[in-house]
Amino acid sequence: MRVVYRAENIVDANLVKAALAAEGIPAFVAGEYLTGAIGELPVRDLVAVMVADVDLERAAPVAQAIDADLRQRRADPDGFADDALLA
Repeated sequence: MRVVYRAENIVDANLVKAALAAEGIPAFVAGEYLTGAIGELPVRDLVAVMVADVDLERAAPVAQAIDADLRQRRADPDGFADDALLA
């Protein structure tokens, strides 16, 4: 298994996982349950989306597209319609 996406939170990780599933790429969210330990653990790099080694090449562009959209939304939250995510 290889990390295809490091998420800021479990919601972002599950968005990427769902997008990968829609493309027929099985994925796993690692560290999903560690977020409850924030304060005890470093806040960075707790949650990641992982795929099989053979799926990495197909999964990377999907994860990068979702990441770019999420970054744009964070930079300009008023610039997007509510239903534009993953459109």
